Amino acid sequence: MRFFTILAFFFLSVSMFSCNNSFNKVLKSNDYEYKLQMADKYFEEKKYNFAQQIYEELYPVFKGTAKFEELYYKDAYCFYYMENYMDAENFFKGFLEVFPNSSKAEEVDFMHAMCFYKQSPKIELEQTNTAKAMGVMQTFINTHPGSAKVAEATEIIDKCRAKLEQKELRAADQYYKVSQYRAAAIAYDNLLNSYPESAAADIYKLQAIKSYYRFAQLSIQDRQIERFEKVVTAFDDFKDRFPESKLTKEAEDYKSLSLNNIKEIQNEQAKTSAQL
Repeated sequence: MRFFTILAFFFLSVSMFSCNNSFNKVLKSNDYEYKLQMADKYFEEKKYNFAQQIYEELYPVFKGTAKFEELYYKDAYCFYYMENYMDAENFFKGFLEVFPNSSKAEEVDFMHAMCFYKQSPKIELEQTNTAKAMGVMQTFINTHPGSAKVAEATEIIDKCRAKLEQKELRAADQYYKVSQYRAAAIAYDNLLNSYPESAAADIYKLQAIKSYYRFAQLSIQDRQIERFEKVVTAFDDFKDRFPESKLTKEAEDYKSLSLNNIKEIQNEQAKTSAQL
């Protein structure tokens, strides 16, 4: 088994050496047409690193010629396929600036937007590029309303929106988990306002109600009445927004608990006043 592993590594090393040696010969050539042909060949063979290096060298040679557009186009794709999305984004943008009337403009405009989507990070990280991806995809849709890519662009916007929603939900849940109930309530309300059409919208409102209730419970007595009243107001908003929600009974329980707490506090205050 070890013999075959060594043998495979040997042939791989020989193949890589041969390939690199051939590439170096292309780089040293002064025949620019040959170089362009080889760059295109590397591109078709998906050897994008080799192709990109040659394309870059040929920019000053073919700039202003009929071949420059295709060269620029493929060079941008080299960066994209190598997953260097930041450079790909810049090259696709540059292509549109240099060739605004190209037959490839719509395609490149979409790929420019795709670069932002590809740079969207894991949900735990800061989501600037996710928000940018939504913006550029919407711009693409507005600019090319009849494009066959509109459906895909719309789907990507929906995915980005769901990602941002999940990111905000995690933050709200974390506030609740560590007993920062006021912050949690505000975060759930903001989540609902940002994503009112979400399938989980009534859940967000219920969580806000629960958070307001916990916050009221932990407040000093002088502030409890107004904060329990906030729970009641939040429930009324819940009922207006989600009259058919299956969570109505649970939300209403917090309203009842809050009203009971308000009544108890008011009775206690009345007794204290009477004693004075």
